[in-house]
Amino acid sequence: MKQEKKQKGWSQFIRLVQQTKPSKIMIGIALLLSLSTTGVSLLVPLFTKNLINDFSLSSLNAERVTLLVLAIIVQALASGFSIYLLNKIGQSVVAGIRDQLWKKLLVLPVNYFDEHPSGETVSRMTNDTTVVKGLISEHLSNFVTGIISIVGAMIVLFLLDWKMSLLMFIAIPLSVLILLPLGKKMHRISKGMQDETASFTAVLQQVLTEIRLVKASNAETFEYENGKKGIIKLFQYGLKEAKIQALIGPLMSLVMMALLVLILGYGGMRVSSGALSAGALVAFIMYLFQIIMPMAQLAAFFTQFQKATGATERIISILDSEVEEDATLKVQNSSQSITVEHLEYRYNDGEQVLKDINFTVEAGKVTAIVGPSGSGKTTLFSLFERFYKPQQGSISIGGTSINDFTLLSWRSQIGYVSQESPIVSGTIKDNICYGIDRDVTDEELNRVAKMAYADQFISDLPNGYDTEVGERGMKLSGGQRQRIAIARAFLRNPKILMLDEATSSLDSKSEHVVQQALNDLMKGRTTIVIAHRLSTVIGSDQIIFLEKGEITGSGTHKELYETHALYREFAEQQLHKLELA
Repeated sequence: MKQEKKQKGWSQFIRLVQQTKPSKIMIGIALLLSLSTTGVSLLVPLFTKNLINDFSLSSLNAERVTLLVLAIIVQALASGFSIYLLNKIGQSVVAGIRDQLWKKLLVLPVNYFDEHPSGETVSRMTNDTTVVKGLISEHLSNFVTGIISIVGAMIVLFLLDWKMSLLMFIAIPLSVLILLPLGKKMHRISKGMQDETASFTAVLQQVLTEIRLVKASNAETFEYENGKKGIIKLFQYGLKEAKIQALIGPLMSLVMMALLVLILGYGGMRVSSGALSAGALVAFIMYLFQIIMPMAQLAAFFTQFQKATGATERIISILDSEVEEDATLKVQNSSQSITVEHLEYRYNDGEQVLKDINFTVEAGKVTAIVGPSGSGKTTLFSLFERFYKPQQGSISIGGTSINDFTLLSWRSQIGYVSQESPIVSGTIKDNICYGIDRDVTDEELNRVAKMAYADQFISDLPNGYDTEVGERGMKLSGGQRQRIAIARAFLRNPKILMLDEATSSLDSKSEHVVQQALNDLMKGRTTIVIAHRLSTVIGSDQIIFLEKGEITGSGTHKELYETHALYREFAEQQLHKLELA
């Protein structure tokens, strides 16, 4: 089982690297340079051996010295270029991983983000890829050159003196005994640290995004304690990691130093007996250092690899997640009635939200969906948008299921204006043109802003359409954000309009302006409205009353008022509020 896990770690890492399609030519050149560097470094001790054994002033001729200097310079240049190429490969691999992750995240279904906090996902994209980058860019080049150096030095050492070379194999089982258990511990610690980093990032993102709520609720102390817990846990994991690193380095150095003393002692005896020349002993020690230093680098590589394995598992888990289901058909005619038949939806925990929903949205008319909070209205909208897929039943337009259309084709037919009116960081122009894949002229921009009754407040701003709106549009009022969202819908020119309580959070003045804009937007479009306010739905062609996920009534305002007790109560409450106002 443990061996399987180890193989899985290696195979997952290799698979992740292969998916980025690194340049095989560049890898080949880098390895060739590494081989040539190692080859030159293996010749230097042999040259030194001959120099010591045959040392005399006459032997120090200019040709031999020049060759030695040239060899050292060539080695340094080849080594530097090789390290640069391997680092470049590492950086391109990590850039490829990040590109794949970003591309994948954008096509994952909404329920993935329901189950995974955004801060955790951000951590996978940044922190986990940084861990993998550290392995590839900083340690992989040392690993490759180290292996070549160790193998080459071992071969030459056996040719020099096989008896002394056998002594060196004592270090291998000792190194394995040190590295294996400590490596396993490091893997567990690293996984814990990465999980804790993701949780801490999620807390930070949540608090900083909702900083106004934090301050308004006097929750600074509470959130400080929450954050401090994450900081302390990260500190504790960091200490555990430091303990492992503090053990690996000195223990490996102790093994190598003991080996060096052993080699020197045994080698000295062989030199004194005449079985080994002094030059051969010096060369042997030089080769020994060509093994010791790479061994330390290999130890560092395996330590980092244990960290990267956990990160790789999480990255792979995102890359292997199922994406939004797509199809091949394009919507040809969206000016047709939408039919909802036997629709059912339940959450992953089994809670049923919608039960056997059946109704028709007439083309070019307004259908309102009303009902108590938690009755499934917003979930129904999410199914129209194909954010979720129903367990049973279907939504079709002109007899064709909406799931048979490409997501791009279907969603381009829909204009969605919600209560929150999501706004992205950037300018007002950026937000109105968001998602439009063509150049928008100033005339178009002015036209849709005017249609949304947004032109006046925009012209009053110092920078007009180039005014920065701040994070989530915090520099704008609720009514201004709604009008920008409506202008965005006008620019898309959708055939189907979905309004999710678009005026419920506005003051009466803003509501009046926004409602005018919405009325203009609704003309000639198939419209589905979720609303709590009677004024929004009273003129609808059809009203669907939803209770606990079931349709308990449908018809016009007049029909429902006369036949549906709960709707009548809903309407009378609204009328009473209007009278009080």
